[in-house]
Amino acid sequence: MERLTNKEEEIMHVLWQLERGFVKEIIAVLPNGNHYNTISTIVRNLEEKGFVAHKAFGKTHQYYPRVSKEQYSKQFMQTATQRYFDNSYKNMVSFFAKEEKISAKELREILAIIEQKQDS
Repeated sequence: MERLTNKEEEIMHVLWQLERGFVKEIIAVLPNGNHYNTISTIVRNLEEKGFVAHKAFGKTHQYYPRVSKEQYSKQFMQTATQRYFDNSYKNMVSFFAKEEKISAKELREILAIIEQKQDS
């Protein structure tokens, strides 16, 4: 699965939220300043990449995600972990701890989830 541009990700987040949408509906959710043709082109690019599909209603298309947010997030995190943290989730968590982006309380909660999963 290839990495999306920031604008493609933004549109995917809208489609994940809407579940289905016409270009006008997607534009309505996006911040102001988006041109119909630009968003339409990006959505068609997402379709070519396999992230989006459509159902035709005459000359208009209603788009929907073919890739779930969870699938994309998992792939994104795996790739980021490989590229930036030597394929180590420990290194990734340590990075966020050092940057003070995660608290000791949150780390204990994560540890409890891991321990609970091991007990299952």
